Amino acid sequence: MKHLFRVSVVVLSLSLSACSVMQLEKMACAMGRANSCTIVSSLYYEKQDYANAKIYAEKAAEQGDAQGQYNLAILYNEGQGVEQDYVQAKQWYEKAAEQGFAQAQNNLGTLYEKGNGVEQNYAKAFELYKKSAEQGFAQAQSNLGFFYYRGLVVAQDYTQAKQWYEKAAEQKFADAQYNLGTLYHFGQGVKQDYTQAKQWYEKAAEQGLAEAQNNLGTLYQQGQGVAQNYEKAFELYEKSAKQGHAIAQRNLGSLYENGLGVKQDYTQAVEWYQKAAQQGDTNAQNNLGIMYDNGRGVKQDYTQAKLWYEKAAEQGYAQAQYNLGILYNQGQGVERNYILAKQWFEKAAEQGLAEAQHNLAHKYRKGEGVEQNYVKAIEWFLKSAEQGYVKAQNDLGALYGNGWGVEQDYAKAVEWYQKAAKQGDSIAQYNLGFLYDKGQGVAQDYTQAKLWYEKAAEQGLSQAQNNLGVMYLNGSGVKQNYATALEWYQKAAQQGNATAQQNLGELYENGLGVEKNLSQAQKYYQQACNSDKKIACKSLKKVNKELEKSKS
Repeated sequence: MKHLFRVSVVVLSLSLSACSVMQLEKMACAMGRANSCTIVSSLYYEKQDYANAKIYAEKAAEQGDAQGQYNLAILYNEGQGVEQDYVQAKQWYEKAAEQGFAQAQNNLGTLYEKGNGVEQNYAKAFELYKKSAEQGFAQAQSNLGFFYYRGLVVAQDYTQAKQWYEKAAEQKFADAQYNLGTLYHFGQGVKQDYTQAKQWYEKAAEQGLAEAQNNLGTLYQQGQGVAQNYEKAFELYEKSAKQGHAIAQRNLGSLYENGLGVKQDYTQAVEWYQKAAQQGDTNAQNNLGIMYDNGRGVKQDYTQAKLWYEKAAEQGYAQAQYNLGILYNQGQGVERNYILAKQWFEKAAEQGLAEAQHNLAHKYRKGEGVEQNYVKAIEWFLKSAEQGYVKAQNDLGALYGNGWGVEQDYAKAVEWYQKAAKQGDSIAQYNLGFLYDKGQGVAQDYTQAKLWYEKAAEQGLSQAQNNLGVMYLNGSGVKQNYATALEWYQKAAQQGNATAQQNLGELYENGLGVEKNLSQAQKYYQQACNSDKKIACKSLKKVNKELEKSKS
């Protein structure tokens, strides 16, 4: 609550010093002029001499001067020159409010809103704010707008909120300017308008309001209502963060972490995340946990990661619950515990976090930390997949394609693989290519098979590279080309794909697309045999015999 302790002094002569004014008003006060006592009280207040401010405010208040009663109430409210006493504050605000003193009506309303010195009473607070607001007091107008915004005592009404915020904003009241900006930012009671949001945030930010500086920074970061400008966002977040605004501190940390608008600096990121995290910002606590988890800006420390994830998770932050589940699942910083992993995944999953739903589904599928239950697994895979989570879509395709816990259904497998494949998931692209290759769930179509294998192969998936090689070897959906087959087999073989190694051995053994070379065939068969490829082991024996013959 902002208090206004004003000096109601009119200086009639430029030569009259503040000291002389004080002496003159003291004399007038001693003669029983209440307004002069109030002026002296205010002058002492400005000097931060609260003891004397109280003495003179009391003199004025006892004579029924509304401003003096208000001044005395503020001293009790803030514990300045007296022990803080909300009951006394309430009594003196009340006396001034009954005389129609707008500032006192507003501040008395705040006591009722917060339940300080009185039983909390939103209806009484609303009534007092309204009386003050109707007199044009900006802070009360802003407070009244907030009641309409939140639906406290009255029905939630963004239009009414906007009207009251507007009245206060036009008086340059920073909180109202900020609140008006949020209405335009999120389209509440008005058509969403980032340009208007930016204008109002800017007015409040220029007055130093930390919340407005942060939100204006967000507009610049996102390029909403302004050209995207990370440097400007950084500047605004920094101003807000230095005032202790937790969200701005977290946002500043994010810019440092990602090198946006400033040189990437993990140490600075950690420092700002920590400031916000210590204020209880769950997002920052989770981010700080990630920094410890990955060893960025700090030494990798799973115990610290767990500590920060836990703080956020216990406040219901879904991403932190999921991350905590991962630590328990992997046994990092804690003893591996599938039951606790499942519990944390479940908390996050119930809040709709797709990756947590996916991991929970796997727990049910494997029976880890919970009794194996394919029905539950399918239920959670579906929830995740329907949010577009590619891993869940791909896994659903695998369940239907292999008949794991469900009736085998290639058509459904195709449907789910297709969703994930279109999002660029290489495994789903390979799986979809395989179904087209074999004609399972779709009509056999080598052209489509080649198309999907190629997409996955270009992303480096060795299985797709090998199968694409097979297509070129056999001329399936493409013109037969041993050299291209060789090229794709080599890419897959270099990644340790045993099937590709065996296939390369066959090309060198038979001189297909390459000059026949039994030593090279031997090398690739040996690599495949080492991976327990039985056919490769057989072929290796045959090639070894031929090489021995050629030496004798």
